[in-house]
This record gives sequence, structure tokens and C-alpha cells, in this order.
Amino acid sequence: MMAHDMERVLMSPAFEVFNKLRLAGQLCDVVLITDGVKFNAHRVILCGCSSYFQALFTGDWKDSGKREYQFPGISPDTMQHIIEYAYTYSVLVTAENVANLLAAADRLSILGIIQRCSDFLHEQLCLQNCIGLFKTADGYGLNELHQSVFSFILQNFKEVASISEEFIDLSLQELCDIIEKDELNVKQEDVVFEAILRWIEHEPATREAHISALLPKVRMARMDVEYFLTTIKNNPIVKANGECKTIVSEVLKILYDLDNENQNSDLENPLICPRLPSDIILAIGGWDNSATNSIDAYDTRADCWMDVTQRDDSFQAGHGTAYLKGLVYCIGGSDGNTITNAVRRLDPITRTWQQVAPMHLPRCYHSVAVNDGSIYVMGGYDGQRVFNIVERYDPETNKWTLMEPMNERRSVASATTLNGKIYICGGFNGTDILRTAERYDPRTGEWTQIAPMRTRRRCLGVAAYKGEIYVVGGTDGAHPLRSMEVYDPATYRWRTMAPMFTMRSNFGIAVVDDLLFVMGGTDGLTVTNKVECYDADTGSWYRAQDMSNPKKSFSCCVIPAFHRIVNSAAPR
Repeated sequence: MMAHDMERVLMSPAFEVFNKLRLAGQLCDVVLITDGVKFNAHRVILCGCSSYFQALFTGDWKDSGKREYQFPGISPDTMQHIIEYAYTYSVLVTAENVANLLAAADRLSILGIIQRCSDFLHEQLCLQNCIGLFKTADGYGLNELHQSVFSFILQNFKEVASISEEFIDLSLQELCDIIEKDELNVKQEDVVFEAILRWIEHEPATREAHISALLPKVRMARMDVEYFLTTIKNNPIVKANGECKTIVSEVLKILYDLDNENQNSDLENPLICPRLPSDIILAIGGWDNSATNSIDAYDTRADCWMDVTQRDDSFQAGHGTAYLKGLVYCIGGSDGNTITNAVRRLDPITRTWQQVAPMHLPRCYHSVAVNDGSIYVMGGYDGQRVFNIVERYDPETNKWTLMEPMNERRSVASATTLNGKIYICGGFNGTDILRTAERYDPRTGEWTQIAPMRTRRRCLGVAAYKGEIYVVGGTDGAHPLRSMEVYDPATYRWRTMAPMFTMRSNFGIAVVDDLLFVMGGTDGLTVTNKVECYDADTGSWYRAQDMSNPKKSFSCCVIPAFHRIVNSAAPR
């Protein structure tokens, strides 16, 4: 039960009597007047919901015999809501009345109505109104709402800067406060520069002079050199501002490394310090000669891996990992000796582990997917048998439930979720390496075969990316693979895409920052720490920073960039 609902329950018996007296005009000792409309009330009831009324009615400086009070600027409808709230602790906040209610409640110090207005505004938060709510929250001192809206703007800055009509109404200080933050969620810094130009172009006569204050907030030394030279250095507004010449010169020195400063000291320079990521990759456990307990965190913005292993992290490989409702679940796997059904979950904020309900079956090399608040575990191997058995975990009840089995037994397959359905591809059935793939619909509880892949694969990677199912690497039994193919659920067809640089199987795969990352694994002979990423917009693969250590048969998941993890993952 919410706090204000509890308030109504507790106050209801006594206050129902007072409200009946008010409606009957009995024992009322004060009249509130707005626009000539008179409202009878009881002073003691009004004092109960507002420190303003307490001061108004009890101050020694007031005439104790005064009965009528004028409230100019508050409409009769709004006053009606305020008085009803005082007696019922209930108020209906709507899009039509929230502005008047908030202004009046702020003026009269009615904290309960202020909180309800704040809650209502938060529920309405979207790209189009976030700037207005940001200003409203600041103006009324709604700290919780202000922080929530500010975080929303930082997280969705690219869309806000291009879509919101209110963006151009930001003050210089407000815009500076936003774009200087490390938490600003932009993949490329050109987004920030283009937003600055849009803001300036709204009132160029008065705003062009502010370019010297805004430009240093852009992490220009992290930009593509050609973009900086052609778009920023040669921008007419930048060129016309004398203070910007010094800023441009400093960026050029960094870009061409003319000052030969140490890279770590460069990260202290606001022109080059990477933004904090929105999400990070955790690569947990795996094999490197033996089972490992290592946990690596990858910050895509800084292109940096850091070992964040703790002593109580378990040694495990061939397990599954899932992120759900703020917690990281590590499911099954092997410590090198025993295949387990145990499940542990990690709180990334406190870095503490907790044991939860075990699966029905011990298994390793199984596939894991998250859908609609539940974790699904499919197939796997118990040391003797390959399964088609599926289990679902409900974190609310801490229970595992056996579900409809897959059409085929699969270990070393890979699964993902797209549009509310779970897809699992390839794997090994105990005899053959599979080309087959199938889809589970939780609404019907049925598994359906989809078109087979073009290549049979085990130890592969599968990920939902750009509205399609991407299948990468693995082995066909004779050779490790570089190839990638993509399934379009709209056409039910597979097509071949650009191959990876490196042959790999038993590797990690994840989608972050609108890029598809593959990491680690083996080429059949050696275990690697090499990382690469695929950009569907360009159709190309790119090298990324190596992992901290080579490993295979690990599991990874994407989690929000909690500060405790991020601060360990990249020097800033």
C-alpha cells in the first residue's frame, strides 16, 4: 500500500465526521474566499495539512476574531481540491489541473499535494516534456523529481536534443550542466556539438557568443579527426570566436599527440575524458587451463576492460548468466570437477552474492534467455546426457518450473529473446552438430521449428540485434568458424553477413551501444582475449580492446553502468 493510501485509511474514520460537518456548514470557524466564492472550513483541519495555515491561524500577530480570508490568484476549483484534500487526504491530479494545484500547494505549503503532483508529473515524463518538467521541478524545489528528470535527459540526450521542442528553451547554465556530465549518454560527441548548434541557431544574435563556454564541454579529443577538422574547426561560429581558437589548438595538440603527455593524465582533461557508459558488459567465469572465477567488466565508451574479480566469486565454466531486475544470475555450470544445478545471484551495487533456488537438473553448456520477468534455461549436458528439458525461474517466488521441452536436445547452443519470443540455434544433440533452430512462444507454451541455418554450428553465439537474430562463429565439427548469418523473423529467412576477423567458438557475445560485440573463445588451438564488434549501420567489423585475460566457455551479460563497477572498470 502506498504511503498516501495508508494516510487515507488512518485518517478516514475521524475525518469523515469533520467532512460531513463541513458539507453541512456546521461548526465551521473560517471562510476561505477565492474570486468571490466562499468555502467554509474548520481551522484545525486546515492546520493539519499545512504549516502555512498553522502560521496564518495561530500567529500572535493575527486578529483572533478574524473569520474570512482572501486568496487571490487561486481559482475556486483549485481551492475546492485543497479543502477536500485537507479532510480526505485524497486528490485527483490530472493534466488539466496539475499546474494550478502545484502552484497553490507550494504557496500554501501543502506537502501532500505537492508530492502527489510530483508523482503525477513523473508518470507523464517523456521526450517531449522532459525539459519543461526539469524547469518545473527546479522552480518548485522538487528534488526527487528534478534528479529523476535530469537522469532521463542524460540517458536520452540524443533524442531529447533532436525531438524536444523545449530543448531550445534551456538557459545557458542548464545546457552547460547537462552536456558537461560524464553520465551524458552519447555514443559519439558529434551529437553534443550538433545539439549546441541547434540551441544557438534559435537565437543566434544573443547565443553565438556562448560558443566559447559550450565548446569545452564537448569531448572533442575523442572525435574522429576528420569530423573535428571539417565540421568543428571550420564552423563559422567557432572561427569567429577568438576564445575558441585556443580551445581548437589544444584539441589539435591532443589529437596529433604533439605534447607527448601520458595517456592516463590525458584522461583527466575534460576534452578527452570518456563519458560514462550507459551499460557495461560483464564476462563471468570460464576456462583458461582450468575453471576460473574471473569477472571482467568492459566500458565501451573508454574501450577498456578491467578485472573486477573478488575473492568470493565462484570458479565456474559452461554456466549461464542473466541480468534481471537489478541482479546478475549465474546458473549451473562446472567448477572443473562437478556439474551443478546451483544458482547464485550477484548484486552489482553491493558486490555481494546470494544463493537462490537450484534448478531441477544439474547442467552445463546450457542456453539462457530472459523474457517477461523470468529466466529460461534450455538444454545442456549433465556429464552423461544432452537435454531438451526447459526450466523457468520466477524471481518473485524463487521457484523453478519445468516447461514444454524443445523439439531437439541441445548443448553448446545459444539463445536470445526478440519481440517476446525465445530463439535457440544450433548446438550438439549428443550425436550430431545442428543446423536447426526453434522458437518458443510463452503465450502458447509451444516450441516451433524455424528455417534451419545455412551452416551447422556448435559453441556459437546468438544475439538479438536490430530486430533480427544474429548467429556468429562456432564450429562445424571440422573447423572453427568466422562466418555470420542473420534470421529475419518477418521473412522467415537467413542471409549471410560479413564474417568476423577471427575464427572463434565458446566465446562471449553481447549487444551494447548499438554494436554487436564478440570476445574471447578459442580457434581450436589457442584460447584468445581478442575482441571485435560489428556495426550493422556500416556492415563492418572493428577491432576493440582485448580482454584482461584469455578465456573460453564463459558467460556474459549486459548490466547498467553501476558506479561501483564503472569506477573499477576505467580510469577517469
